[in-house]
Amino acid sequence: MPAVNGSVQSGQSHRRSVVATVVGNFVESFDWLAYGLFAPLFAAQFFPSSNQFTSLLGAFAVFGTGMLFRPIGGVLLGRLADRRGRRPALMLAIGLMTGGSTLIAVVPTYEHIGILAPLLLLLARLAQGVSSGGEWTAAATYLMEIAPKNRRCLYSSLFSVTTMAGPFVASLLGAGLGVWLGTATMEAWGWRVPFLLGGVFGVILLFLRRRLTETEVFRREVRPRARRGSLGQLIGAHRPQVLLAVMLVAGLGVIGGTWSTAVPAMGHRLIGSQTMFWVVVCVTGSVILLQVPIGLLADRVEPGRFLIVSSVVFAAVGSYAYLTVQDSFASLAFTYSTGVIFLGCVTMVLPKMLSRIFPPQIRGLGIGLPHASTTALLGGAGPLLAAYSDERGASGWFIAAVMAAVLLAWPATLWERRLFRARTAPGSEPVPESAVARPVG
Repeated sequence: MPAVNGSVQSGQSHRRSVVATVVGNFVESFDWLAYGLFAPLFAAQFFPSSNQFTSLLGAFAVFGTGMLFRPIGGVLLGRLADRRGRRPALMLAIGLMTGGSTLIAVVPTYEHIGILAPLLLLLARLAQGVSSGGEWTAAATYLMEIAPKNRRCLYSSLFSVTTMAGPFVASLLGAGLGVWLGTATMEAWGWRVPFLLGGVFGVILLFLRRRLTETEVFRREVRPRARRGSLGQLIGAHRPQVLLAVMLVAGLGVIGGTWSTAVPAMGHRLIGSQTMFWVVVCVTGSVILLQVPIGLLADRVEPGRFLIVSSVVFAAVGSYAYLTVQDSFASLAFTYSTGVIFLGCVTMVLPKMLSRIFPPQIRGLGIGLPHASTTALLGGAGPLLAAYSDERGASGWFIAAVMAAVLLAWPATLWERRLFRARTAPGSEPVPESAVARPVG
C-alpha cells in the first residue's frame, strides 16, 4: 500500500477513486453519442421541415453549438481544478452533464411550445458542452496524478473502456428499444429514454464522487502557491505548450466529432437506424476488450512513437474506409471501427503526454483550454461539414482535411519529446513530484 503524508491508503480506496473518475467518461460519452445516434429520430420534432436533411442539419447545428461551449468549460473547470482542487471540478462537470441530459429527456417538442423547444434543447446542449469541456480535463488530471508512473497508459486505457462503453450501452439501448417499441413509437417518445437514463447515471456518479479525496500533487505542489490557475500566466509563459497541446489534440477532436456523429448518421441513411445501432454495439463491444491489453503495450512503448504509428495507420486505413463505405453491415462496421480504434489508441497516451507538458499549478487550465477549444472547433464542425460535403459530392476533400489534422500528431510528438527530454536531462530543473504521483490518502 502506498504511503502518503505518513498514512496508508488502502487498495480499495484507490480503486474506488479510479472508478469514480473514469466512470464520468462513460456518462459523458453516453449522453454525447446518444444525441448523435438519436438525432435523426427527433430532429423533425424540434426543427420541423418538409426536407428531412434540413431538419437533421438543425439538430447537428445544436450539436455544434454545444461543442463551441466546450472552451468555456475547459477554462472555467480547468481554472477551478487548479485553484480549488481536482475534486470540485469533477463534481461540477458531472452535475452539468446530468442536468443537460435530464432537460433533453423532458423538453416538449416544437408542436407543443413552438420556438421554445429548440431553444431549450440548445440550453441543454450548452450545459453539456461546458461539462464536456471540463470533465475530460479534470478527470485526466486527477487520474494522471494518482496513477503510478509506469502504469499511466494502462490507467488511461480505462478512459478508452468507459468512453466506448457509453456508445455501446446507448446503441444497445437504441437497438433494444427499436425492437420493443417499433419505429413509430421511437420517433414519438422512445428517443427520450436514453437521455433520462443519462440523468440517472449522472446522479449515481455524483454520489460516487462525493467520496473522492484531493490528489497529493494538488495538496503539496499546487495549493501552497499564491498564483495558480492563471489564464494570463498560461497564455504568457506557456504559449508554446498551448500550441503543442492543440496539435496533439487535433486528431482526437476531429475524429471524435466525425466518427461519433456523422458516421452513425450515414449509417441511418444507408441501412436504417435499427441496423446502425447494432453496428455500434458490435464494434464498441469488440474494441472494449482490446483496450486494457493495448494500454499495457502502450506503457512499454514510448508514448510519442505509439501516437505517431496510430495516426499514420489510421490516416491511410480510415480514409479508405470512409470513402468506400457501402450500404452493408460489414462495410459500416469496418468504417466505424477504424475511428473507434484510433480514438482508443490516442486516449491511451494523450493524458500522459498532456500532463507532462504543463506544471501542476497550471495543469488543469493548461490541458482544459487547448483540449476543449480544439475538440469544439474541429469536433463541432465535423458533422456539419461531413453532411454538407456528402451532399455536394466533395467527401474526398473533406476526408483529406480531416486526415491532415490527424497527422499533426507527428510533428507535435517530436516537439513534445524534445521538451520532455530537456526538462528531464541531467542538470535541468528537477522533475516535479507529480511525475511520480501516488494515490491520495
